[in-house]
Amino acid sequence: MSAAAEPATACCAPLSASVLSVEEANGTAVLFRALSDPARVRIVHLLAHADARRVCVCDLTEPLGLSQPTVSHHMKKLLDAGLVDREQHGKWAYFTLNREVVERLSTIADLRGVCC
Repeated sequence: MSAAAEPATACCAPLSASVLSVEEANGTAVLFRALSDPARVRIVHLLAHADARRVCVCDLTEPLGLSQPTVSHHMKKLLDAGLVDREQHGKWAYFTLNREVVERLSTIADLRGVCC
C-alpha cells in the first residue's frame, strides 16, 4: 500500500488542547502585540517583581534608562491592552499588573514540557 493510499486518520493523534475561540485568539493577539516591544516586556517583568506594590512611572525611568514620556507611552499601550491596571492618586498614577489577564496569558503561552 502506498503512502498516498493510507487512511488519513492513521497519521495524526488527536489534539489534547481545547481550541481557542476566535474572540479568545483575538484578545490574546492584542496582548502579544502589546508585548512586541522590548521596553514593554521589561516593564511587565519589573512590575511582576515589584513585591505586589504599585509602581509609578518615575520608579521605572531609571531602571529602564528611558525618559518619563517614553515610559508613559509604553504604559499607555500596556493599559490599553489590559495588561496593567492604573490607580490615580492626585497627580501621580500608579500601576500594577492585571493578575487576571496575566494568568490568562500564562495559560496560553505556557509551553514548558510540551515539545522537544
